[in-house]
Amino acid sequence: MYKTIVVHVDGNPEEEARLRAAARLAGEHAAHLVGSAATGISWLDYALLTGSMGAPMMPESDFNGVREAVQLRLQQFATTAHRLGVASYETRMIEDDARYALLLESRYADLVVVSRAAESAPAPGLSTPVRGLPEYIALHGARPVLVVPPGWPDLPLDGPAVVGWDGSVQAIRAIAAALPLLRQAASVKLTLVNPESMADLHGEEPGADMALHLARHGAKVDVVLEHTRDSPGDALLAVARGAGAGLLVTGAFGHSRYREFVLGGVTRALLARSNVPLLIAH
Repeated sequence: MYKTIVVHVDGNPEEEARLRAAARLAGEHAAHLVGSAATGISWLDYALLTGSMGAPMMPESDFNGVREAVQLRLQQFATTAHRLGVASYETRMIEDDARYALLLESRYADLVVVSRAAESAPAPGLSTPVRGLPEYIALHGARPVLVVPPGWPDLPLDGPAVVGWDGSVQAIRAIAAALPLLRQAASVKLTLVNPESMADLHGEEPGADMALHLARHGAKVDVVLEHTRDSPGDALLAVARGAGAGLLVTGAFGHSRYREFVLGGVTRALLARSNVPLLIAH
């Protein structure tokens, strides 16, 4: 069960969909919901701006204005959480960049809920969405991330679920993190794309062992073997569309470059194009 859920609060249009998803999960799991909002101003920023000979001094009123705007967003979050019937919730303002704020909050939570950024620019007066936020939290953090697509219409998360399985450690972590949802799913399509290319990981009957593992946890599992020339990301999206899935689950892949993570192709494709909530873990 998820008992503490952190949801990103930034006041942008995508926030409504992510709050609905987080509130739905909080209700289903009797979880405490934390609305996390960041000022975008770290103490290092403050020190550089106020202590550098080459940087202009930022008036205290500007700092206060940023904080007041964040507090207003958190008040709106609390109002929305109450309206959506969330029984237990709180607000937290972090003096830092949103990425580091969510990484900090995620240490003490079971799940982080964020949005996939919309392609359009935010309206005047709204904060600019943090580019690459979902993948950053997934690849740098220790908790699973639920990525809600823009305009998600608040559909049940206990419908059919599609799970990408390739035998990797990342996929194992994503599946383990998704177990509370997979137990409740109407069906689970454990999907292997061209498993013959990794026969050493899948054994004589690809998917059978993981399907049995999930079944022992109470999931209703079918193994789907996709033999295709499409990319794994496209294949998973096609299975999700065909199943009328309400949830996608997959490992988040990346490789290190100068101490940062660069996304793998499958993760990038799913984050860019999934029209249902996507649970990822690294």
